[in-house]
Amino acid sequence: MNHFDRPGRRGRRILVTGGAGFIGSAYVRSLLGPAGPPGTEVTVLDKLTYAGSPGRLDAVRSHPGFAFVRGDVCDARLVGELAADHGQVVHFAAESHVDRSITDGSAFTRTNVLGTQTLLDAALRHGVGTFVHVSTDEVYGSIARGAAAEEDQLRPNSPYAASKAAADLIALAQHRTHGLDVRVTRCSNNFGPHQHPEKLIPRFLTALLNGENVPVYGDGLQVRDWLHLADHIRGIELVRTRGRAGEIYNIGGGTSLTNLELTERLLALCGADAGRITHVADRKGHDRRYAVDHTKISTELGYRPSTDFDAALAETARWYRHNRSWWQRFVAA
Repeated sequence: MNHFDRPGRRGRRILVTGGAGFIGSAYVRSLLGPAGPPGTEVTVLDKLTYAGSPGRLDAVRSHPGFAFVRGDVCDARLVGELAADHGQVVHFAAESHVDRSITDGSAFTRTNVLGTQTLLDAALRHGVGTFVHVSTDEVYGSIARGAAAEEDQLRPNSPYAASKAAADLIALAQHRTHGLDVRVTRCSNNFGPHQHPEKLIPRFLTALLNGENVPVYGDGLQVRDWLHLADHIRGIELVRTRGRAGEIYNIGGGTSLTNLELTERLLALCGADAGRITHVADRKGHDRRYAVDHTKISTELGYRPSTDFDAALAETARWYRHNRSWWQRFVAA
């Protein structure tokens, strides 16, 4: 892979892991789009599990700075070859669905913990300049009031959240021990077009569009902060370009709703009523409330969530209504 090592070029080359996923692909499209940083080259490394969709990258596939490698972040040889040719890493690759982690957490430990360690080792060995580790607010666990700040204790409750918390600590330890420029982001719940139907908003939208009821866990009063994909991508880019080594940055959306309040909005967008709600047994270890304080990234880097939640939710509902062929295959599976 050393045919890329022209002077100065490596610094402009970004390795994006999990770049065919919902969030990673949006980040790649942003980097290589008209408003992206000039001269940037991006290599996507993605295993293409059920959650990865190559079609999310169609908009940039012909870009001269784009390359795609199908592979596993746990493959030390492949990861080492790629790290040697890239100056930066933005690490999205992860198993991310809580329900699946409750059923079997082994894949989450392997990908999220061992995969992150493999990437960090390669980044250190090959002198990667910046390593952005994308994490989640779920590492803070359920909070009774207020909002979690970056220095708060980690109290993960699901196998998924525990694997991400472990990865965060490993990444930060690589900075403290070896001086690697690691920057960690922790986001609240994302939404937008192209999201896999296992996640709450697309799961409910696709069910309603198929004429089915929506399953609400327990009493539905669990609270989540919602972050539109575009705001999350902007926050990550601010951290990559202007963040500080060894620091954690929360990226919040500023819209907190109970699951029932969110469901009511989705019902209205699909012309349905509360009769389409089915309450089901609550999920094991279900966190009652998430919220993150994003004062730090706002103060230091100028981040503000700028997307109107209701308008973005309506746009998302329209996308699923008009792109049935994209999501129907996942629902059928």
